[in-house]
Amino acid sequence: MTQLESDIDALVDEFDLMDDWEQRYRYLIEMGQALAPLGETEYCDANKVKGCVSQVWLVLDDQDGRLIVRGDSDAHIVKGLVALMERLYSGRSPQDALSIDPKAVLGRIGLAEHLSPQRSNGLASMVQRIRAEAQAAA
Repeated sequence: MTQLESDIDALVDEFDLMDDWEQRYRYLIEMGQALAPLGETEYCDANKVKGCVSQVWLVLDDQDGRLIVRGDSDAHIVKGLVALMERLYSGRSPQDALSIDPKAVLGRIGLAEHLSPQRSNGLASMVQRIRAEAQAAA
């Protein structure tokens, strides 16, 4: 088992501790609340994710060949999705980042079928931005 698979399994296990999707949403919101804040200058158009109904900012950096993902949102659940993307992608090699199927992970943690179409579209925009950065770094 690779480190990536192990990390995804651990994330799935965390969500499996919750009995229903409302508890999973609450946990997702808590994950978002725990995000480190972005710097004031990072809330700019260059970091804003297009295609999200909520305001979402992603800062993507390369640190020693590893993708570093940081972000924020003005909506609680979307901020939780940003935190989830940080957990999935941050610290990964570009190749590992490109191998992640976030829809499959969301399905495994029981959130995929409970995201509104707007949140699903916003998540897809976040993933597209992260994958584009990983592709450029690969």
